[in-house]
Amino acid sequence: MAADELFHRFGREFPRGTVLFREGEPGAEMYVVHQGKVAISKRAGGVEKVLTTLGQGQFLGEMSILNHAPRSATATCVEDCRLLVVDARTFEAMVRGNAEVALRMIQTLAARLAEADEQIENLLLRDARARVVHSLAALAERDAREGGGARLELSADELGARLGIEVDKVHEVLDSLVKARLLELAPHSLVVPEPGRLRHFLDFLELQSGAEGAA
Repeated sequence: MAADELFHRFGREFPRGTVLFREGEPGAEMYVVHQGKVAISKRAGGVEKVLTTLGQGQFLGEMSILNHAPRSATATCVEDCRLLVVDARTFEAMVRGNAEVALRMIQTLAARLAEADEQIENLLLRDARARVVHSLAALAERDAREGGGARLELSADELGARLGIEVDKVHEVLDSLVKARLLELAPHSLVVPEPGRLRHFLDFLELQSGAEGAA
């Protein structure tokens, strides 16, 4: 089924700022991003933290209709969005009738588990610089073109919200990475020319932090 036909059948438009669902609420629908961006956030220590931002072709809210559990996070449109809204019965029919849909679901869930592991590893880092560099390195390694760099559609504000770090501190770290030629700033994105060099720099920061802790 063509994308336009899918949107005609299941699509809805949501203005920026719309909360699609909140953490803890029951859920009977999942969403596929046709256009725009949706932030996924969760409360931790009394603070709302952005875990990730989803764009075109990505889906959200599927766990509630798969296991009938309450929403595990909050989803908010950070841009005007056009979304496919799919209920449990329709989703089940899609998976049963289309192996490509089922495979894509498995791949996405596996990627989200890997991202969760990266976030846990990041939280173990005490130094804000190391947390920013770790996040950028992990994203760049996942999205890098073969033998090349990576362009991350991510702003300093989004990165700070995701990591729970003040935006001023994020900008400070990004500026230092630009000066070291480990990062390039582009409109609405961050470019990592060589993800391997960023990972080596992270290793240096962790060694430095360990040495300072032992002093």
